[in-house]
Amino acid sequence: MRRRQRRTALACLVTAALLTATACAPPDLGPLPPRYSGPPLSADTAVSEMRSALAAEGVVVEREPSGGLGRCLERLSGRHAPETVDAALKSAFGRARSEYGWQTGPDMGSRTLTLTKGNWTVTAGLPVKPAQGIQAPVIMSLICLDGSSTPAAADPAPPNAA
Repeated sequence: MRRRQRRTALACLVTAALLTATACAPPDLGPLPPRYSGPPLSADTAVSEMRSALAAEGVVVEREPSGGLGRCLERLSGRHAPETVDAALKSAFGRARSEYGWQTGPDMGSRTLTLTKGNWTVTAGLPVKPAQGIQAPVIMSLICLDGSSTPAAADPAPPNAA
């Protein structure tokens, strides 16, 4: 009787171990798809294209110095007339799509605009209407999907509006 209990207990342990091993092992799905398509863009190119698209719509932004070395993060900021800031930002994003090949990015809500191109994602929030007489802030973040395109030094020169 004890021998049968030991065999049953041993069989249960082996079965449990096999089930656990197969249940915990991830299925082989093959290689992962690339995180972006096309050649990687440099930070200077991404910033230049977005500044040009914004300047063509009358929105002037400055490139802020990158905070950390080796991080793919750029930030553009400026101010614009509150009456036209929403329309100007939407038009600039449309211009970036049509003239520079940026694609519509992930949906982040109705008050956020997003674009992607290569290894970069651009986001800008539509500002809330500021108090009377104050210009609306324009803040745009450019985020790189991989660390191979390190940010360059700040570029204080305004873009050439085409």
